[in-house]
Amino acid sequence: MRIVFWGTPQFADTTLRALLDSDRRVVGVVTQPDRPAGRGRKTRPPPVRATAEEAGIPVLQPDKPRGDEFLEALRRLTPEISVVAAYGHILRLEVLNLPRLGSINVHASLLPELRGAAPVNWAIIRGYTETGVSVMRMVEAMDAGPVILRAPCKIGSEMTAGQLETQLAQLGAKTLIEALRLIELDKAREEPQDDEAATYAPKLGPGDAKIEWTRPALELDRWIRGTDPSPGAWGEVGGLRVQVFQPQVMPESVAAEPGVVVRADSRAGLEVATGSGTLRIGEVKPAGRRRMKAVEWIRGRGIEKGVKFC
Repeated sequence: MRIVFWGTPQFADTTLRALLDSDRRVVGVVTQPDRPAGRGRKTRPPPVRATAEEAGIPVLQPDKPRGDEFLEALRRLTPEISVVAAYGHILRLEVLNLPRLGSINVHASLLPELRGAAPVNWAIIRGYTETGVSVMRMVEAMDAGPVILRAPCKIGSEMTAGQLETQLAQLGAKTLIEALRLIELDKAREEPQDDEAATYAPKLGPGDAKIEWTRPALELDRWIRGTDPSPGAWGEVGGLRVQVFQPQVMPESVAAEPGVVVRADSRAGLEVATGSGTLRIGEVKPAGRRRMKAVEWIRGRGIEKGVKFC
């Protein structure tokens, strides 16, 4: 089976490596263009490109996966199936149907729940105790195709989006290999999704991640973990944007206006009042600085009791 793999971030790279380790014949990789990243904003290749080049696999990096020139380059690879995992663009029908066996996708949720770009983040934010992965046939609608295989995964009470994504990447890779085996044996059974049961997980950017301190501590705990490490939940202190991480709901609340720092102790740590309850913050990342322990920020006089997060 000649496979063209589509993907960009670390989640996709885990899937690509599993394909290569399984001795599948990956004849080409499509990934997004190199982009600036990190504090120095140096242009870096996506993880998938680096892995493909190490394996000697041809790489295509179109700005958008469409047009005659791109389609001809794809045809020259003569794929039998396309495998997609967190590529980052919606594919047109002419692209999906180009391989003889069509296109399948590894999605990080138990479809039809959490269709969309950020299923890992929203599973935590919305308080799910279980999520998983789905391998589905791709159609010209977002995450709406029939499902070939699903695999569940528990969500720990202190788990971050980054930790959950790592688990789901590994589970997704394993589930994909099994789905491909079923397709090869002509034993794959494709289950149509119930569109009426669908929920959605829209993309989250930095502008979406601002903390509403009037919400209860339990909700903010999920919000902070669900946006860790990216895009990073944040508030403003004296006009400075500060991302916050490692939340803990405290057993006793302190009467104070939501967002007010009720404790800033270099040993006991940082605690902030919310709409209901008090939240301890274990780590912070002030704008332009590295991520650090909250007590380190306190010792550096970055925050003190009585200051308010906005």
